[in-house]
Amino acid sequence: MARPSILFLFVFATAVPSWAFYLPGLAPVNFCKEGEGNHDTCKSDVALYVNRLNSEDSVLPYEYHHFDFCLSDETNSPVENLGQVVFGERIRPSPYKIKFLEDQQCTVLCTKQYTGGNPESLRNLQHLKKGISLNYQHHWIVDNMPVTWCYHMTDGQQHCLTGFPMGCYNHDANKDNCMIGSAAKQSVYYIYNHVDLTVTYHSGDKEDWGSSFGHNGGRIISVKVVPRSINHEDPTKPDCSSKSRPMEIHGKELSSGEKLSITYTYSVTFKAQNDIKWSSRWDYILESMPHSNIQWFSILNSLVIVLFLSGMVAMILLRTLHKDIARYNQIDSGEDAQEEFGWKLVHGDVFRPPRKGMLLSVLLGSGMQVLCMTLVTLAFACLGFLSPANRGALMTCAMVLYACLGTPAGYVSARVYKSFGGEKWKLNVMLTSMLSPGVVFSLFFVLNLILWGEGSSAAVPFTTLIAILALWFGVSVPLTFVGAFLGFRKRPLEHPVRTNQIPRQIPEQSVYTQPIPGVIMGGVLPFGCIFIQLFFILNSIWSSQMYYMFGFLFLVFVILVITCSETTILLCYFHLCAEDYHWWWRSFLTSGFTAFYLFIYCVHYFVTKLNIEDTASTFLYFGYTLIMVFLFFLLTGTIGFFACFWFVRKIYSVVKVD
Repeated sequence: MARPSILFLFVFATAVPSWAFYLPGLAPVNFCKEGEGNHDTCKSDVALYVNRLNSEDSVLPYEYHHFDFCLSDETNSPVENLGQVVFGERIRPSPYKIKFLEDQQCTVLCTKQYTGGNPESLRNLQHLKKGISLNYQHHWIVDNMPVTWCYHMTDGQQHCLTGFPMGCYNHDANKDNCMIGSAAKQSVYYIYNHVDLTVTYHSGDKEDWGSSFGHNGGRIISVKVVPRSINHEDPTKPDCSSKSRPMEIHGKELSSGEKLSITYTYSVTFKAQNDIKWSSRWDYILESMPHSNIQWFSILNSLVIVLFLSGMVAMILLRTLHKDIARYNQIDSGEDAQEEFGWKLVHGDVFRPPRKGMLLSVLLGSGMQVLCMTLVTLAFACLGFLSPANRGALMTCAMVLYACLGTPAGYVSARVYKSFGGEKWKLNVMLTSMLSPGVVFSLFFVLNLILWGEGSSAAVPFTTLIAILALWFGVSVPLTFVGAFLGFRKRPLEHPVRTNQIPRQIPEQSVYTQPIPGVIMGGVLPFGCIFIQLFFILNSIWSSQMYYMFGFLFLVFVILVITCSETTILLCYFHLCAEDYHWWWRSFLTSGFTAFYLFIYCVHYFVTKLNIEDTASTFLYFGYTLIMVFLFFLLTGTIGFFACFWFVRKIYSVVKVD
């Protein structure tokens, strides 16, 4: 019964992304002037799409129509893929009419009227004021390219953002934070109701892409916007000159019968630029993002930590441990055997099954699922399939892969649980397929209820929730059962030494070899390898900045794996030398404690970088942070456990034990 559902969901998940937009780099669009060229091979209409609006001052994104802007028919909206829906992207057609190579000056889009005493008008106007005060940003799309807002920094360099503000609001009368050409007044909202669009295109010829429309065609390279606030006193004769007064919305509510009209206008200018190829059109956006020298500093910082740890591990393996093994293997008589000390003393207890072995095996299975998903997703990203141009592809790929990688989770959980001597295999399989995904889905569902209540575009529709549940129960759960079946059919893992029937008493430990201090120290170095990269990742999530440096991310991930492994091995060796053989849970928690430092860093980012004040946004931020921290805990804990497991089996397999 599971095979048809698996096939259906796999085809559904892989087909949905192709409905939204073309895969970047494979399907360029040729444009030509209306009335010229073959319209089967080129387009004259330049479609401008609007996306949801978001802000760094609030976690709640909203759809374009939430703020009562000029709207068009939304029935022909592009279909978002799974990742776009989860991230709250809502791409809709806009009422802006743009013809290729046809400049427009001060074209009226629409006029919105607000009347005092009308509840609907006052509510819409209040939404505008709130959006302006919280600095909500427009996100527009033309030819699958984000419309950018570029301005010059104090050092003369140009900085381009993929969004532009819907207006500005001066909180301080002594400061002019609004770019309206004159001093802004306090407690007055200025809405950017006019945009100057500059469309840059590459006017190719027949040798470039086989076009046959001469110089009246080309491919769009970039679309840049300059927002302005203009008070059009006569909507029939709009004045978009630089001398026009800005559009003011006073903070006080409109009195009964008082009217306010806002006229939205736009201008379009086309500009040829043949020195930039279509394939390189994303460069100017990516170059304005954080420079790679910071990334290289992050890599070098991480490599120093890795080299330090590698030196420590090499010293232990090549000197101390080698001498220990050589000395232990020279013991022949029973009298000499009494002189044993250090980690060999606990050889009869080191593979004793831990307490709560069921829970440990389940967490390891789930962690292996997250680890495999991360590796495959990063591999696809490094190959360019998950670029920022392919919107939502990263999240879609991660979610589908997580569901399809249930087999490794079930297999690892079953084998580890069987090696502990566990017999409740049904409970093990159920917990592996339900516990960790259930925790993530429960948190996600609660957060989604808040988004529903706030009317946010990030609220996942009910049908999408059903699709996610179908992906979980129709794909992930059956595959987990398959993996568990294969794991339980295997023979239990054979340990290199036998386990004594009576547990050995553990001597009193020093402060440094006690469990809690060791676990706390274990997460410091792995976190030190990733904290710089974390800043860029959090910026991409909460500050709407594009993340595209997947090559750096893959290197940092490899360094994280090495650091977690080496740190856990080091601490495990010290504890075994102190005759403490309870390493199973400790190896998982030592590297898994890196997630705690990740949580602390997210709190620091929330306090220092974001300006979130409302309760709903705060709850949502920490809710999503908990999901990320929990998955990171499973990932790092699993890495540390299996590194320590390999190390312990290795050292006890080369020691002669009677």
